[in-house]
Amino acid sequence: MKTHDLLKKTGSGEFLSRDELVFLLDLPPDSSEAYMVMAEANRISKDVSEGKAEVHAQFALNLAPCNCDCLFCSFAEVNGVFTASSTLSSEEAVAYACRFETDGANALFLMSTAHYPFEHFLEIAGEVRKNLKPETTLIANVGDQSLKSALRLKEAGFAGVYHALRLREGIDTSLDAGKRKKSIHNFLEAGLEVGTCVEPVGPEHTNKEIADMIAFTASFNPAYSGAARRIPIPGTRLAALGIISELRMAQIVAVTRLGMPRSVSGNCTHEPCTLGAIAGANLFWAEVGANPRDVQKRTEEGRGESVTTCHSIFQESNWDVLQGPSRFYNRSVYHAPDAGR
Repeated sequence: MKTHDLLKKTGSGEFLSRDELVFLLDLPPDSSEAYMVMAEANRISKDVSEGKAEVHAQFALNLAPCNCDCLFCSFAEVNGVFTASSTLSSEEAVAYACRFETDGANALFLMSTAHYPFEHFLEIAGEVRKNLKPETTLIANVGDQSLKSALRLKEAGFAGVYHALRLREGIDTSLDAGKRKKSIHNFLEAGLEVGTCVEPVGPEHTNKEIADMIAFTASFNPAYSGAARRIPIPGTRLAALGIISELRMAQIVAVTRLGMPRSVSGNCTHEPCTLGAIAGANLFWAEVGANPRDVQKRTEEGRGESVTTCHSIFQESNWDVLQGPSRFYNRSVYHAPDAGR
């Protein structure tokens, strides 16, 4: 197996097998072959997105200890980072959303912990929706949902959701992998676009695990896939395992792009970085409020980036940024490339 042959294969629109994805992930991140993979991923990303990157923005409706106990999350009750709960008022949520809209975010994400009351989520979302321009793209980042709840999200004005089957789901989390997959199916059946990601990648994850997750994300034709490394939460068990380098992350982002059909125009990474963008990432997030990768209550005072800084990182990486509503989450509105590859 040779890197050049695999790049020629994906360049002609053929799918890569699991073994071929593993081969590309096995390449040393600083090898000339890995840089070739990143260059090809960048070319494909720019081709399918017409050279336009996107910046999406997220704020959390609440901060609370969560008994889902995802070991990589600062909200996890078991990690003991946050012990008190707080929630945003409707007025605060509207203010965050309007600020992001003014800043030029291509989509706005409302996030909550898994056990945040769904009716209250819809109530605040309704207030947010009323105060935004009709064309502004609204996205939900919520826990697992039934088809009935997914349909209600659609009726409430959400264009899509973010939902991921995380690496080692059910091992590093108390959640059921089958239920995560079922929720993705429910969202799609409800007519919501689903954005996803191969995450959170740590040094302990094998290339076979990563390749399997790339293939899974490709299987349901998401609005975007991509990859994100695990940010260690100090003092936790997973933190002791360390963090992969940005260069390794860029390699995984690139291989993920090569593993997607051409109908998937988005390729994300988090947190925003020039190496990721150079390797084919065309989606970053700005964040305010609570953040599961941060120990600060207000991530804008910690790890969170702004819409402006995300734009700057893309510009430093020779990407233009889309002006207006997200194309990734509004594929039906735009002419989509051939869904075959």
